[in-house]
Amino acid sequence: MKTVLLRLSGFTVLPLLSLITPLLLLPVVANVVGGAGISSVISGQAIGTFAATVLMWGWNVDGPVAVARAAGAAERAAVYLRSVRTRLVLLAVTLPAAAAVAALVAVPGFRWQAVAMAWAVAIAGMSPAWFCIGLGQPKLLALYDTMPRFIATALAVPLLLLSNHLWYYTGLMAATGVASLMMFHRAFSPGGSWVPRDLRGTLRELAAQGRTAGISLAGNAYASTPTPIATATTAPAASGSLATADTLYRFGLFTVVALGNAFQGWTIERGVTGRRRRHLAAIWAHAGLGVLGAAILTAAGPFVSGLLFAGKAQATTELCFYYGLAFLFLSASTPFIRNLLIPAGQQNLVLRWTLISAAFGVAVMIWAGASGNAPGIALGMALSEAILFLTLLIPGTKLLEKESKESVDAE
Repeated sequence: MKTVLLRLSGFTVLPLLSLITPLLLLPVVANVVGGAGISSVISGQAIGTFAATVLMWGWNVDGPVAVARAAGAAERAAVYLRSVRTRLVLLAVTLPAAAAVAALVAVPGFRWQAVAMAWAVAIAGMSPAWFCIGLGQPKLLALYDTMPRFIATALAVPLLLLSNHLWYYTGLMAATGVASLMMFHRAFSPGGSWVPRDLRGTLRELAAQGRTAGISLAGNAYASTPTPIATATTAPAASGSLATADTLYRFGLFTVVALGNAFQGWTIERGVTGRRRRHLAAIWAHAGLGVLGAAILTAAGPFVSGLLFAGKAQATTELCFYYGLAFLFLSASTPFIRNLLIPAGQQNLVLRWTLISAAFGVAVMIWAGASGNAPGIALGMALSEAILFLTLLIPGTKLLEKESKESVDAE
C-alpha cells in the first residue's frame, strides 16, 4: 500500500502541476485570439491531440507493460529505441496531415494559429512518459515530461502578454519537447540509433501493434472530433461554448491518466500477491473519480469556463453535464482496459467495441452538427463512452474472477 500511495502521489501531483499552468494561460490565449478564434485554436489543439495519439501508436498501452516486464536496462533500452524509430516514420506523415485538417476546419482568419497549436500538441506523441510509467518512477516523468511543459508555459505567459502572438507559446512547447526527448535518449538509450534504417522491420513493428494502436486511435477519434465538428458546422457562439466545455473535460482527463498510471504497474507487475485486491482498488478508485469529476464539471463548469476564457466564451450547464457523463464512463472503463483486458491479450475485443462505439458517437456528432445542435455533439461523445464501458464490463469482470481463482489455487 505504501508503494502504490507513493506512485499515486507522484503520478497525480506531477500531471496536475502541468494541468494548472495551462489553465492560468487560457485567459491570456483568449485575449490574444478573441472570441472568434477560440474554437479554431482549441480545434487545432484537439487535432494535435489526435496526431499525438497516432505518433504514440500502441506504445502508450503496450510500452509500459513491456518496460515493466523487461529483464534489465539493455532490454528496456531496446524497447525504447524501437518505439522512437516507429514514431519517426509516423511523424513524417502525421504532421502534414494535422496541418491540413487544422487549416480546413479553422475560421479563415485563424488558420495558421490552429496549425501551430496542432503541431505543438502533436509533439507530445514523442514523449517518453509511457517509459517512466512502466518503470514506476514519477521522478522521471517530472524531469522529462511535466517540467519541460511547465517551463514552456511559464515562459510563454509574459511573451504572449508583450507580443500578443500565439507563436511564442506553440514554439516553446515544441522546442522544450524536442530538448527533453534528446536528454532522455542520452540517459536511457545511449549509443542507440533513432534512424529507422531497416524500414521494413519498422513497418512490421507498426503492424504488430496495429490492434493496440487501433484501440487508441478509435477512442481518441471521437474524443477529438466534437470541437472540430462544432467549429465547422455551428455558429461561432455555439462552437465557442462547446470548445470551453471540451477544454475543461480534457484538463479533467489528466486526473484519469494520472490515476491509471499509478495503478497500472502496481496491478500487473510480476510475482505479486493479492492481485484481485489490487485490481479492485483500481476499479473503485476510477469509479469514484468518475462520479466526482462528473459532478464537479456539471456544477462548476459554466462558471469556471467563463473565468478561464476571460468572458470571451462560456460553457452551458447542459454541455457540461454531457461532458461529465463522458468523463464518468471513460474513467470507469480505464482499469478494465489497461489493467485487465490488454495485459490478457484481449486487444481484438477492445478494438472491436471501441470502433463500434466510436462509429456510433461520431455519427451522432455529425448529425447533431448538421442540425446546428452543439449539445447533441457533446451527447454523442458521452454515448460513445457509455457504450464502450458497458460492453467491456462483463468480459473485464470475468477476467478479474479468473485471476482471483488462479491466485487462490496458487496459494
